[in-house]
Amino acid sequence: MGDQGGGQGGDQAGVIGGVDTHQDTHTAAVIDSAGRLLGHHQFTADRSGYAALLSWLHSFGPILMVGIEGTGAYGAGLARHLDDDGVALVEIDRPDRRTRRRAGKSDPIDAEAAARTAWTRARTGTPKDRHGQVEALRNLRVVRRSAVDQRADTVRRIKSLIITAPDGLRARLRTLTKHHLLAACAALRPDPTRIGDPDHAVKAALRSLARRHAALSAEIDELDTLIKPLVTDINPALLDLPGVGPDVAGQLLVTTGQNTTRIRSEAAFAMLCGVAPVPASSGRTQRHRLNRGGDRQANAALYRIALSRLRWDPRTRAYRDRRLTEGHSNKDVIRCLKRHIAREIYSVLTHP
Repeated sequence: MGDQGGGQGGDQAGVIGGVDTHQDTHTAAVIDSAGRLLGHHQFTADRSGYAALLSWLHSFGPILMVGIEGTGAYGAGLARHLDDDGVALVEIDRPDRRTRRRAGKSDPIDAEAAARTAWTRARTGTPKDRHGQVEALRNLRVVRRSAVDQRADTVRRIKSLIITAPDGLRARLRTLTKHHLLAACAALRPDPTRIGDPDHAVKAALRSLARRHAALSAEIDELDTLIKPLVTDINPALLDLPGVGPDVAGQLLVTTGQNTTRIRSEAAFAMLCGVAPVPASSGRTQRHRLNRGGDRQANAALYRIALSRLRWDPRTRAYRDRRLTEGHSNKDVIRCLKRHIAREIYSVLTHP
């Protein structure tokens, strides 16, 4: 497993750990405060492995910090274990590609790179707290989003089947609105004894999809009854903002995390949501480009707030009209609105 011993860092002020996480195993590396590699070792990704990893790190001396890749995925369990023990944690962004091309890739190399990145604090962040209500909200939203995606997919499949359905059935269904289409499909009565007939087979398929849509709608409604009071309990002031409902508020809370102090400024929050303009200047050309990074679900949430305010909020509509008269396009106005909304949301998230 590539273990290189223990207890070699006792003469240092402290040691820094780095962990490359995977589904079944975690590979840890440790360096001293001077940047010298002291060892690396592989551990199982379970409670006994977490305890062994922590004990192994302690054998080198006082732990200054530990950098972990994937604290929101394979490293979540290890991050919780180390946090419960009071170890300072740093979340490591994706490895530097230039270093990877030069040094190659392996689990020990990635673990050592995580330790060095944690010590230099380059491309790092504070991991989300996975113990509170926001983590519970995230779990519910994962299921809800899956149900919403599947429900939308059932409508697409119904319309796809109608295109190739027999003429009589296609003529009866193709002009119906979504609500009436689902009701009509659910009311179809195929003959099971003639299921080899395409006419009856497509009726059975459409009825099954319509019933699936109804079941998914009931599941989404049930999840909404759990999510709304949870969002209200976490941050009721967020729901008081114009254009912010339980679904949008839930996404913004999950993006920020339980420990909102990990986001140090509203500019950092805007960058996290992908609404901070990115400099793209060169020579005499001074300009900014659209930020396509960040949490795209949070970006979509801010977009929905902007659209809602453009429709119902007089202040927002007056702002849009003013910017349009200045020569800006509608897309530019929405981008600016998302940046302003992010500033307002950050204030409420950090000072509810």
